[in-house]
Amino acid sequence: MTENQAFARIEADIKSNDIVLYMKGSKKLPQCGFSATVAAVMERLGITEYKDINVLADQEIREGVKAYAQWPTIPQLYIKGEFIGGCDIVRDMYQSGELQALLKEKGIAFKEADAA
Repeated sequence: MTENQAFARIEADIKSNDIVLYMKGSKKLPQCGFSATVAAVMERLGITEYKDINVLADQEIREGVKAYAQWPTIPQLYIKGEFIGGCDIVRDMYQSGELQALLKEKGIAFKEADAA
């Protein structure tokens, strides 16, 4: 597979799914702590319907997604075709409420945190 073919698959995935998480493992069985953290954030938000792509199963996609986003690490989260970031960025956005605001802006339903 060429880089162009990998990019075409990546573009198809991020354009045809509201949320895509390129990760090591799957949302049900993450295979690294960083991927597990992003999957846990999605679960806390009540978002279970998203496309998870196991980069360990496809070396071309694993390298291609890094080049596509110009981001050297996995996991990578896309929302409505927009690259959001990796583990630290997603976690920080969630903790600050920025991620919830972005989801709301993009029209994606999520579970609001219960008022304490």
